[in-house]
Amino acid sequence: MEIWNKKKLSEVADVIGGGTPSTNNFEYWEGDIPWITPKDLSGYNERYISKGSRNISLLGLKNSSSRILPKGSVLLTSRAPIGYIAIAKNEVCTNQGFKSLVLKEGNDSQFFYYLLKNNIEYIKNMSSGSTFSEISGTQVKNLEFSIPPLETQQKIAKVLSVFDDKIELNNKINENLEQQAQAIFSNFISNCETEEIKVSDITSKANTGADAIQKAPIVDYDTGIKCIRVGDMSNNRDFYHWGYTKVSDEVFRQYQLKKDDILITRTAMLGLNKLIVQDLNAVYNNGLIRLTVNKNKIFPLILYRQFQTQDFFNFINRIESETSVRPNMKINYLLNYQFKIPNITKQKELVVLLSPLFLLKEHVSTENNKLIQLRDTLLPKLMNGEIDVDKIKI
Repeated sequence: MEIWNKKKLSEVADVIGGGTPSTNNFEYWEGDIPWITPKDLSGYNERYISKGSRNISLLGLKNSSSRILPKGSVLLTSRAPIGYIAIAKNEVCTNQGFKSLVLKEGNDSQFFYYLLKNNIEYIKNMSSGSTFSEISGTQVKNLEFSIPPLETQQKIAKVLSVFDDKIELNNKINENLEQQAQAIFSNFISNCETEEIKVSDITSKANTGADAIQKAPIVDYDTGIKCIRVGDMSNNRDFYHWGYTKVSDEVFRQYQLKKDDILITRTAMLGLNKLIVQDLNAVYNNGLIRLTVNKNKIFPLILYRQFQTQDFFNFINRIESETSVRPNMKINYLLNYQFKIPNITKQKELVVLLSPLFLLKEHVSTENNKLIQLRDTLLPKLMNGEIDVDKIKI
């Protein structure tokens, strides 16, 4: 096999920290230069990023400790939180939450994106800080890896990109399906007679999940029973990627997930929700609320779709605006949410329109999870030279 040389990142890239304008003067914003923050990468599901939620002006950049990063720079969040990665699709600037790689000639951006991705847990564990965790520029510069020649870098990146190209295409398909579903739901509701109700009016049962330490702890062996947590919801993990848990028969009976249950996150990221489509050998922990609806009053899919509306997110966001501490949603707050629904006959008509879109989204999400699993199985093998890329045909 060809020689892979051990090199520090400082040997293959300039490690550039982000910055911040010296003041929040309004003249510094609404410019033409994309300004990326860690929040812009939070939950980001693509390799390339072209813009953030704000643009900075040339005046703002001049009064900033940041600098323009060229196209192809590998962006790594170094605090709040650590470990999100993306490649700049064009020139961008970043705030102080980044340590970015501006690669020297003879190195491939996509390869280094995957290299960091493969070592992200190690990178996270380097962090320190009493107020919040952070990794320094010196730590990133001193990271040392075995680096192959450029041609091999490009071949490895090409293999892994086949998976990510399809994953990103599927994400776009699901985004389109979601937009269609939102439009159908909104138009249908606005064009028929409705009555205003509370969640409590159409719920037969609501409770938080099992205690995460005593009743449903996550274990590192196969118990035959899974447990869904807030992180599984926020990262859109399917059933096969939930952790195993060890629970008593009594706890399993009490917290087993059944067809048509609706789960809603109540801590960390509030209001994320999921409709369970079949009985599962799984429970849910106390970071989640489970609703069981009265099907004589509402179809589960209708309530799930209502929970995808901006109206619901606005209702949830009030919790975060009313507290400076980590938000926590009580069941009664959720049960007091008011919305409008048509009668059960009209709901049935709406379900007929929405069901095909929902099922197709579920199918695409399942395919993506399989692709992610395959990619992540190949990733370390390719990065340590275990697999000879010259023998892979694409």
